[in-house]
Amino acid sequence: MGKRRAGRELLRSLSKKQKKHLREFGEEHPFYDKVSGRPEATQICELSEDSDKSSAESDSETEVEQVSGYHRLLATLKTSPESESEEEEDESESEEAEESEAEMDSEGFQGAGVAEGGEEDENDVPEEEEATDTAEQMLSQEQADGTDTSCDPRHGVIEEFTDVKHESEFSLETNFMEEESGDCNADRKDSSSSQALPEDPFKQHMDKELEEKEIEKMSTLPKTSSQSQWPRLGQVIFSSTLEKQKPLKADKEVDVKQLHLHKPLESTWPNVNKQFLSAVDKPTDSSFTPLQRELFCIMNSYRDLFYPESNALTNGEEIRHAYCLHALNHVLKANAQVLSNNAKRRDRKPGTDTDDHRDQGLTRPKVLMIVPFRECALRIVHIFISLLEVNDKKKIDVSNKKRFKGEFGSDPEEKPPNLKRPEDYEAVFAGNIDDHFRIGVAILQKSMRLYAPFYSSDIIIASPLGIRTVIGAEGEKKRDFDFLSSIEILIIDQADIYLMQNWEHVLHLMKHINLLPLDSHGVDFSRVRMLNLNNWSKYYRQTLLFSALQDPQINSIFNKHCFNYIGQVAIRNVPLTGSISHVVVQLPHVFRRLEADSVTSMIDARFQFFIDKVLPEYRDAIMSHTLIYVPSYFDYVRLRNYFKKEDLNFTHICEYTKKAAVCRARRFFLKGEKQFLLFTERFHFYKRYTIKGIRNLIFYELPTYSHFYSEICNMLKATDSGVDATWTCTVLYSKYDAQKLAAVVGIDRTAQMLQSKKNEAKSNLKGAKRVYSKTPDTGVSILSGTLLSEK
Repeated sequence: MGKRRAGRELLRSLSKKQKKHLREFGEEHPFYDKVSGRPEATQICELSEDSDKSSAESDSETEVEQVSGYHRLLATLKTSPESESEEEEDESESEEAEESEAEMDSEGFQGAGVAEGGEEDENDVPEEEEATDTAEQMLSQEQADGTDTSCDPRHGVIEEFTDVKHESEFSLETNFMEEESGDCNADRKDSSSSQALPEDPFKQHMDKELEEKEIEKMSTLPKTSSQSQWPRLGQVIFSSTLEKQKPLKADKEVDVKQLHLHKPLESTWPNVNKQFLSAVDKPTDSSFTPLQRELFCIMNSYRDLFYPESNALTNGEEIRHAYCLHALNHVLKANAQVLSNNAKRRDRKPGTDTDDHRDQGLTRPKVLMIVPFRECALRIVHIFISLLEVNDKKKIDVSNKKRFKGEFGSDPEEKPPNLKRPEDYEAVFAGNIDDHFRIGVAILQKSMRLYAPFYSSDIIIASPLGIRTVIGAEGEKKRDFDFLSSIEILIIDQADIYLMQNWEHVLHLMKHINLLPLDSHGVDFSRVRMLNLNNWSKYYRQTLLFSALQDPQINSIFNKHCFNYIGQVAIRNVPLTGSISHVVVQLPHVFRRLEADSVTSMIDARFQFFIDKVLPEYRDAIMSHTLIYVPSYFDYVRLRNYFKKEDLNFTHICEYTKKAAVCRARRFFLKGEKQFLLFTERFHFYKRYTIKGIRNLIFYELPTYSHFYSEICNMLKATDSGVDATWTCTVLYSKYDAQKLAAVVGIDRTAQMLQSKKNEAKSNLKGAKRVYSKTPDTGVSILSGTLLSEK
């Protein structure tokens, strides 16, 4: 605070012209320098021997930072007195100066304690140095306390840097290729020797200049699609609007040199990915698994990708390594291009102006990673560090690593003991499962900066809720989404979990990505690519979407919010067997079809069908112990209000129900004191409790996760009452539930159940009895047709 207070007093002593020049150029005009006859004393600052080395070691951010010689030199300057006539301006001018002063102060302006001109007053030097040291100590104390000022919504996204001393070190504008790589000639040799190889996909994608005709064609014409069968991915569908697209084929073997990986990644990737490689893999293809090989082939072509078979239990970590390699490879190439052009601009002859160095976006962030939990962000950062460390001797400097481990790590003792949960539950909810976070990461080849401000970051890792609180809503004072303007790669991992959190946050993000920024944020427009200036960033953005299931809401994100000019790739494998084959109890499964004119009218049609056709059959006291499984929370509230209005004997459990109320509801349902139990899907997703006493099941809608169907059905065996013959299961479905239905009963059965109305009416007229078929493995009775219409 001493530094800022001194800065404010010095700024108030400046004249109007001085303040205006200070706002525009950061320093006072040399005309106002007061010339003294005697030479000014020069202050000599002794620097330590290892001052040129990076001090960004991960576990040392709690120490007091050393003040640089540059800041000490600035602290010795003092303002020169000006005439009182210039200071006595009207009130409007003074208010404007105070506002500009507050703006510079809020932006972390380090020149606040600096004044131009005047002789050096040696008596003031220790006081200024003490103020500077106090500010540095306070900054270090904030880091030690773990205060995240860089992404706290109360402070905004760009309030103050958490580690000011690393700002110049990670600035792309003040670094050069020679300083970063250490051997620019080696890079030139690599580039010259790689001329025989195919063109780098990064340059091919980013250097492509679209025309306005092509943009109009992409926004008006429909996409043409083609499909092919790949060995590991299965049915792959390619879609694109622009013509003359080269077909993409699966490579049986991948040569690391042909992938155009950045220099350190070629040697580190095989070691990092060693844990997923089996002994069956060929020696010539020892760096990628079959799944990673085909996925990375699509990623490296910069096409949009939708892979709906990512499972945290089986291949989730394997896929995470693949897209982390692609994201880091993209960032290193983009930063290397900027640093190389910096050296070229520095060495060019004075007076020459060139437009060949357009290598940046309107803002620095290039990659946005959306993940559900802090544990996922922790694993991503660990993968980045492993990929950048060539060997144990060449460790990279990671700033704020200790703080990152404390905030994103987990305590093993926090896990409740003696809780038996399915394996997929343990895989999804491993580690720190906090879903409100965001962190900026700045990356250079030999160093990484965690907790970097968004506008100084290369990669932003966030949850949907964390990024939503920064973007804000329309009408809010503190909101910012300019940092999303130049995102080149968007990675949405585990998209199915966001359906259980809040899908509106994902939709809100997609509406605010790749928009023109409201402020310039200090960008050099001579270095900005024309695609960004033309507001065509969304046509160059690559979107990688990974999910554990196919859902209409996830499909809409991929179809309506992805505009990559190269095209899209979607994996569309049809489930041959459904999750119904995993039901171990023997009970009849009755699927009742309802009709609606549109998806929007389906909500009301389902509710009306339930209260008119289904609920009257279960009101009898004989049909007690009935559990009603409701996937949507809005449907749950509607049913709960209706049950209260009709004064039905029921209890309810949702994701917001307190633990004591949950225990009470489970006990009432088990003893039969409550006839109905309303049960939400989100509660089952987050808790996975076993509900005892179920005799009748009603699926108000097919579950989002297909394996939830078998899990709920298998809860019937938890009852030891021996009334297996009275068990029933009723499922409501419509033609708009084709994907969910296929995941439950299989594609062949789905085709029969979703037959046209005409054929259905004919089959119903032939006989008035239900058609059942026994599955050979489990003996489960399945209704292959629909019930007779009650019209």
